[in-house]
Amino acid sequence: MSETVHLSRDDARRLVVRAQLLDAARPGDVVEVAEQLGAIKIDPTATIAPSEQTILFSRIGWGYEPGQLASSVERDRTLFEFDGHFRPASLLPAHLARMRGRVFRTQATQWLEANARFRADVLDRLRAEGPMLAAQIPDTSQLAHKNEAGWYGSNQVPRMLELLSYLGETAIVGRQGRQRVWDLGERVFAEVPVLDYDEAGAVLEERRLQAAGIARQRSPWTPVGSAGVPATVDGSTRKWRVDPAALANLDDDPGGRVAILNPYDGMLFDRPRLTELFGFEFVLEQFKPKAQRRYGYFVHPVLVGDRFAALLDAQLDKKKENLVVTAVHELDVTDPRLALDDEEREMVDAEISDLAEWLGVPVARPR
Repeated sequence: MSETVHLSRDDARRLVVRAQLLDAARPGDVVEVAEQLGAIKIDPTATIAPSEQTILFSRIGWGYEPGQLASSVERDRTLFEFDGHFRPASLLPAHLARMRGRVFRTQATQWLEANARFRADVLDRLRAEGPMLAAQIPDTSQLAHKNEAGWYGSNQVPRMLELLSYLGETAIVGRQGRQRVWDLGERVFAEVPVLDYDEAGAVLEERRLQAAGIARQRSPWTPVGSAGVPATVDGSTRKWRVDPAALANLDDDPGGRVAILNPYDGMLFDRPRLTELFGFEFVLEQFKPKAQRRYGYFVHPVLVGDRFAALLDAQLDKKKENLVVTAVHELDVTDPRLALDDEEREMVDAEISDLAEWLGVPVARPR
C-alpha cells in the first residue's frame, strides 16, 4: 500500500490548476490539450463561443484557431468524438473495450429489442452507403422512444445512432456545421487494438486522475478508483487520490494566470471538489427562471492564479459584431486578501480583450 501524501490546500489547488493546463505554461496545440484533459466537452450553447472552442482557447490562447479542432478529428484522426466529448485517439482502445461491454438500463434495452428491425435497417444503410447525417437515414422504427426530457424530436434515427454508438456499432466521423456525420463502427474501429474490459477501466481511471491532478477517492463526478496514491488535504476529512506524476512536478511551478472558463469546462464538473478545495460554489443559472438569476444566464467563471475571483456575464451579440460585457461580478470573499486588486482587475480586462480579439470583434460595455 502506498504511503499517504499530506498536502496543503494551496498545493492541492495548484495540482488541479496545473493538471487542467490553466497555469502560465500554456500547451502548444489541440492534441496536447486533449491528451492531458482526456475529454473536451461539446455543447451547442454559445453565448460567447461553443464550449469545445472556449475550452481550447482558455488553454492555448492565441495559438489556437477553431479549424485546428476539425482537422484533428476529421483529417488527422488524432481526436475522436464520443458521448458528447472530443477525446484523444490514445484513449480509443479503452473506450471501445468499455463500449463493447456496456449494459444498458431496462428502458433502453427494451427499446432496442422492440426496434430490432429498425436497428438492422440503420446499420445496413451505413454499411451500404458510408458516412451520412442522421437526416439521410429513414426512420423505420417500430416503437417511439419516450421523450419526457424533450431532448429528442419525433424522428427516432438520432436516438438509435446514439445508443448504437455507446455499443461501438456506430461512430461519429465528422460534422457538417453542428450536425454529426455517422459511419459504421466496424469500419471506423477496424484497426483499433483490443483491450480487456477491466484493463480498459484501469486506463480510464488513471487518465481521469491525470486530468484532475487530485480527486476524492469516492466521487461519482471523477471516478478514479485506486489510481494514483492516497492523500489528505489540510482542513479536509475526505480521502483523496493524487497523480504521482503531478506530485513529482509540484515544485516546478510556472506561476498562474487569468483564465475565463466555459460553464461546461471539465475544471468545473466536480462541484464538491470546487467547494472543498477552492471555496467556490458554482451554480449554472441557465435553467433558472430569469427572475431567479443572480449573475446571468450563462456566466463564465474567471480563474485568477489558483482562485476563482469573478464571473463574466458576456455574450456575442446577434450580429456577431461585438462581445457585449454586461458585468464582471467579483465574488464575495470573507478574507479581504483574496479580493481582486487593481493589477488583477487589469489582468482580467486584458483577458476579456484577448477573448474578443480572438473572436474578431471589439468589446462593448453597455452603460
